Amino acid sequence: MTCSEFDLIRHFFTRQSIQRADVPLGIGDDAALLAPPAGHLLAVSVDTLIAGVHFPLDTAARAVGYKSLAVNLSDLAAMGAEPAWVTLALSLPEPDEAWLTGFAQGFFDLANTHSVQLVGGDTTRGPLSITVQVTGFVSQERALLRNGAQPGDGIFVTGTVGDAGLGLRLYQQPSDANSDTTMQLIHRLEFPTPRIAAGLALRGRASSAIDVSDGLAADLGHVLMASGVGADIHVDQLPLSLAYRSLAPENDWQVAVSAGDDYELCFTLPAGQEVAALAGLDCTCTRIGEISASPGLRWWDANDQQLTLQNTGFDHFTCSQQGKGKPQ
Repeated sequence: MTCSEFDLIRHFFTRQSIQRADVPLGIGDDAALLAPPAGHLLAVSVDTLIAGVHFPLDTAARAVGYKSLAVNLSDLAAMGAEPAWVTLALSLPEPDEAWLTGFAQGFFDLANTHSVQLVGGDTTRGPLSITVQVTGFVSQERALLRNGAQPGDGIFVTGTVGDAGLGLRLYQQPSDANSDTTMQLIHRLEFPTPRIAAGLALRGRASSAIDVSDGLAADLGHVLMASGVGADIHVDQLPLSLAYRSLAPENDWQVAVSAGDDYELCFTLPAGQEVAALAGLDCTCTRIGEISASPGLRWWDANDQQLTLQNTGFDHFTCSQQGKGKPQ
């Protein structure tokens, strides 16, 4: 495909069906004009996905487009924010029409599901990378934060953990990548579910929340540090899918808590809030432990024996790329 930058934008990124009333002017001028609702704060999150780091180079374009937005929506879910606007900065080695068609389909399928409008961005030539910034609304007194966990609070996680991390490992073993069970795990890696509705339901109830992007151990650790507390997790209570249980090495709970890309919510609830809060969720949710006044994150088996976690999670600059894409 041979075209100018503006032809590319016009052809692939100005045909979204969602046209929000709070966007007086979107794509097409030097800047978008946006109208935040009165009495709300703006929740803003930005993420960059790099080919070969955050996704394997041969990942389908539709999956790349979907996930590039999903990881940002997951951040808004963890804040209890309602998503509204998104910008996209796309660096491409060349304007591949088939790839752009798939990318735009995945991106807009998810954007339309959550009534998110693309309001601007940039395209440039270079190594494949995608930077997405998403903006949402939340009232100041109802935003979910990391710093409110208290001793005695229960610790919960939505959905299941470990699927994406195990899916990546299986993806890197082509001989094992064709079974239906394997494909279920790889699908969880490529098409995570941002828990927007759960985040909205937890507003005013959860004492703290975070999305699980770098692994449950690492992300829960951020909550503990921000709140000045500790935690005890019971590994036999971790929500593991049937697909995970059937393909993970025996008792390999460590992958489930250290590999990234789950994009579930981990949150804490005071004892009196549990029944009402969980009843309002649109997804499965599991209690996995409790907050303690004693600092540190401790792991226990079903026999109350303390366990040692070997890998605490993903970090771009202090560990390997495990859980964030196919190392190149």
